[in-house]
Amino acid sequence: MRADEDIRPYGILRRNRYNDFEVNGMSDTIEQIRPGDTRMWRKVDALLEQEGIRRDANLDYTCGLFDEDYNLCATGSTFGSTLRCFAVDHRRQGEGLMNQVVNHLVERQAERGIFHLFVYTKVQSAKFFRDMGFTEIARVEGTLSFLENRRNGFQSYCAALAKRRRAGKSAAIVMNANPFTLGHRYLVERAAAENDTVHLFVLSEDASLVPFPVRWRLVTEGVADLKNVICHQSGPYIISSATFPSYFLKDEASVIAGHAKLDLALFRSIGEALGVAARYVGEEPTSQVTGIYNQVMAEELPKMGIDCVIVPRKELGGGAISASTVRNYIHDGQIESIRPLVPENTWAFFQSPEAEPVIQTIRASGDVVHY
Repeated sequence: MRADEDIRPYGILRRNRYNDFEVNGMSDTIEQIRPGDTRMWRKVDALLEQEGIRRDANLDYTCGLFDEDYNLCATGSTFGSTLRCFAVDHRRQGEGLMNQVVNHLVERQAERGIFHLFVYTKVQSAKFFRDMGFTEIARVEGTLSFLENRRNGFQSYCAALAKRRRAGKSAAIVMNANPFTLGHRYLVERAAAENDTVHLFVLSEDASLVPFPVRWRLVTEGVADLKNVICHQSGPYIISSATFPSYFLKDEASVIAGHAKLDLALFRSIGEALGVAARYVGEEPTSQVTGIYNQVMAEELPKMGIDCVIVPRKELGGGAISASTVRNYIHDGQIESIRPLVPENTWAFFQSPEAEPVIQTIRASGDVVHY
């Protein structure tokens, strides 16, 4: 076999002098779908729709596999460290086209310095990725499977958490803190008063208007006086709503419920590693997202032996304190208005020159609520 050949179960895959591929004599080309190429995006959307899915809102790279007549036969995408949005024309399924697309995306990620990869896919497609060396971490039956390309990645993460386990009653909180407010502080204080240890996870995905290094600093400084609170960076195993995929779920309610169920499937192992007996969440009556999420947690966590404690939001002047209110004030240039809503360290940050890029990002955003 030549150096430019690769044995696949579907035949010999040869890379030709045009950096294209030939499968059993048929020449295919893989190309990036450029952001401004509306004609190509229409083809991608048509193929995705044909195969029963829709384009995800969060993509940073998309490729298409084209035949000799430049018909789009397969597509796949990435976002951050995830692979997503795969489809193969049903007329050419079984020819190894998905292998080519996945291999292309893996090579592309390696060029970007991203080697730890994750896949969200339909449950019925999970076997394909397992056969390519991915390991399933969690699944929501009948909906989705979550896999990674490291055999012991999630187990190692949980083992590292277990080293920070403490005796006594432990609780957990997961927050984005975009930015850290007195509402967040109130939730942590409540949990800290009712438990021996609180494990506070800060979402480390950088998909927020306030970047993760700032959010991490504001949270850790803002709870430093609460000696029974242990802060953790969430890593890739606690997934934010900003990066949870929606392309194979029917509607917004299904997306929210699917995210919550996947989160809990992962959290079961995280909770076991830390001996967590309760998870604290903030109530937000006006938010459909939080309402469905909290409902799913209230139903599922007790089945795992973990209490779900929904804490009413801290109020000021008859309204709930929220990070979206803080961002709105910053967006509108009313920086002084955030002072009664945030801890002293958050206020000090937004008064410093270091905050100027963050303030400018928030002011330039078209939507400061849904972050």
